[in-house]
Amino acid sequence: MPVTTVSRAQALDLLKKYNQEPFHLLHSFTVEAAMGWFAVHLGYENEKDFWTMAGLLHDIDFEKFPNEHCQKAPELLAEINAEPELVHAVCAHAYGMASDVKPEHEMEKVLFACDELTGLIGAAARMRPSKSTQDMELSSLKKKFKDKKFAAGCSRDVIKQGAEMLGWELDKLLDLTLQACAATEDAVKEEMEKI
Repeated sequence: MPVTTVSRAQALDLLKKYNQEPFHLLHSFTVEAAMGWFAVHLGYENEKDFWTMAGLLHDIDFEKFPNEHCQKAPELLAEINAEPELVHAVCAHAYGMASDVKPEHEMEKVLFACDELTGLIGAAARMRPSKSTQDMELSSLKKKFKDKKFAAGCSRDVIKQGAEMLGWELDKLLDLTLQACAATEDAVKEEMEKI
């Protein structure tokens, strides 16, 4: 993946222009942080900025244009002269749901897989006495994953499809994404405090 020319400040301004709901901003910061963790963990440290940028902006059009999700994104991303590769990554995260842009690079597959999963992990954390991912066991997450009624809006099929795309066992995806969320939880809280 290329080095992005978009600064985080530009990306943040664009995100806040089209997203005001704290829930949506929290999700964007969570996916941004998880993508940064994955970049380092998977050996793409020199591409970390690109991975985090795709995570931060992946739902840029969702709040204001939910019926045009991923269709409106290229137009909004053009406001900050986002690279074609960044636009592709953003649109590919909803492949088969709101987009026909297929994830190709490993980064795009990770974004596809962890987008829904971070939502499920966040919902599971909110049910815990600590309200944290940092003391959550993989076994606890697996129980929540199997309970279809829990966080029903988080598609288990998409998460499974993401694991398959990456060539990973489902447990590996669950474990790594939980580690990513736990490792970056404090940083995400700091971002939310700045809003």
